[in-house]
Amino acid sequence: MPDQTTIADIKPSSQAKAPDIVPFKSSLARHDLKLVRQTTATLQINLGFLCNQTCRHCHLNAGPGRKENMDAQTLKAVVAYAQRCRFATIDITGGAPELNPLLPDLIQQIAPLTSRIMLRSNLSALHQNFDPLMGVLKSHRVVIVASFPSLNLSQMDAQRGEGIFEESIAVLTALNALGYGCDGTGLELNLVSNPTGAFMPSGQEQIEKRYHQILKQKWGLTFNRLYNFANAPLGRFKQWLIQTGNFENYINKLVASFNPCAIEGLMCRSQVSVSWDGYLYDCDFNLARGLFMCGKKIHVSEMSGPPEPGTPIITADHCYTCAAGSGFT
Repeated sequence: MPDQTTIADIKPSSQAKAPDIVPFKSSLARHDLKLVRQTTATLQINLGFLCNQTCRHCHLNAGPGRKENMDAQTLKAVVAYAQRCRFATIDITGGAPELNPLLPDLIQQIAPLTSRIMLRSNLSALHQNFDPLMGVLKSHRVVIVASFPSLNLSQMDAQRGEGIFEESIAVLTALNALGYGCDGTGLELNLVSNPTGAFMPSGQEQIEKRYHQILKQKWGLTFNRLYNFANAPLGRFKQWLIQTGNFENYINKLVASFNPCAIEGLMCRSQVSVSWDGYLYDCDFNLARGLFMCGKKIHVSEMSGPPEPGTPIITADHCYTCAAGSGFT
């Protein structure tokens, strides 16, 4: 079974022949759809590929050995871009963004420029930097979006590393103690769940209800929302699919789950993603694939404003992930 393979079993395997599938653009055309930009309301900032974990589902191949981390000069250019555009939301991600020492400075500089800041955390990295970071996060009411892929200790540790489940529970407990995820505080704590194997996610409403019930009953924990997404066949997750013989089957599942109704709300239509080195992409998955926005390298310092509405979005077969089922927003 797929879940019996551990992280240690996964060895690099960069080459695999993709199954013969209908190109994503053709699926759009069959439904008379085009994937183009609406008004860009979100700036996503990837602070680097350095991470304290080596997660099986990671589309970026992030991990402890990665050296790519945003430097002060690039951060200055990103903040200047946010000042020019005044995005409604700024979404900070990684790797583990908590491992970039410039994170507190970034939050303090962008806080006056937007009404909503989100930090995507794997919880264990936040645990390592809890005291120095939480004052900044709480004072600026940063929304924490925490990866919590499974309610099962064995499944989560198999996917993310031994001891991660218990450490994540400890961090959620500390966040609740500060008011995060609690009614009336305005401190938002959302969770993200991913399947731990080569299959599609369960219905979001059903699994969110289950998470609320079990986390409350077993550990007294509360949170605001849960988002349940499929894993993109990129990076380490693609390598794992290949190693376990699940690659072709998984791709076919994504294609079979294509939902034309999901296209309207896809995140790439309303966001622009900037990498650790300052170059722009339509989304973090395209960043992982090396597909630059507009098909050319554009540095954030070159942009006078947000991308124009109607600009085509660069697509590839991994885009089936976001258009499967209820979509990836």
